[in-house]
Amino acid sequence: MQSEETRSRILVVDDDRLLCNFLQKFLSGEGYGVTCANEGREMRRALADQPFDLVILDLTFSSGDDGITLARGLRAQYDFPVIVLSGKSTTIDKVVCLELGADDYITKPFEPRELLARVRSVLRRAVRRIEPAANGEAEVAPMCFAGWRLDPTCYQLKSPEGEAVRLTSQEFQVLTALVQRRGRILSREQILEIVANRNWTPYDRSIDVLIGKIRRKLNDSAREMQFIKTIRGIGYMFAPPEGH
Repeated sequence: MQSEETRSRILVVDDDRLLCNFLQKFLSGEGYGVTCANEGREMRRALADQPFDLVILDLTFSSGDDGITLARGLRAQYDFPVIVLSGKSTTIDKVVCLELGADDYITKPFEPRELLARVRSVLRRAVRRIEPAANGEAEVAPMCFAGWRLDPTCYQLKSPEGEAVRLTSQEFQVLTALVQRRGRILSREQILEIVANRNWTPYDRSIDVLIGKIRRKLNDSAREMQFIKTIRGIGYMFAPPEGH
C-alpha cells in the first residue's frame, strides 16, 4: 500500500496557507507527494511543471478565479480526480460541483482521517480506471446498446459514431450498474449500495444529478426517456428500445 501511495502526487489548491501547510505535512506523512498552490495562477504553474494524480480544491479565493471556475478548467483539460474541500455546505454548492465532475465533496471543518480515507478511495477508483485488469482480475465483456459501447475493462463509453465520451468515475459506475441490470428497477438506495463504498458518503440528490448528466451524454431526452427511465417514487431502470 505504501508503494502505491508514494507514487501518487496531490496538488492542494487553497488560499489558507496554514491549512495548506497542515495538509502538506499530514498527507506527506501518509506517503503522498504534496504540492500546494494558493490561487489559480499558482495551480496552473504547478500543473505545467509536473503531473498530478489528484487535486484537492477549495471553492473560495480572496483573489483571482473562484473554485468553480478552476474546477471547470480542470475538467476541460485533465482527467485526474478532483476532491472539493470547502467551507460551503449548501446542497446547491455540492450539486454544482458534482455537475462539474468533482469526484467527492468534503466540508470544512473536517476530520483529517476522513479526508485521508476519501483520498485513498478516490485514488483507488482512478487506478482501477487506468489499470482495470491489474492483479489478474478477469476482464468484463463490453456491453452494447443502440450502437453505444460500454467497456468496464477500460472504463470507456463510445458513441454509435465511435467517439469516446468522457465520464467521471461515478458516472461510469452508475451507468454500468444500470446497464448490467437492464430491465430491472433500481431504487436510489440500491444504486448507492452498488456504486458507493464506506469511504464515500453521497449526499441528497447525488444519484438524480448523476442520472441527469449521464442522460445528456447519451443524448437521452428525459422527456422521451429512451434509455434510462424514471420510475416515479422508486428509482430508475435501464430499458433501451427493443432489439437494442
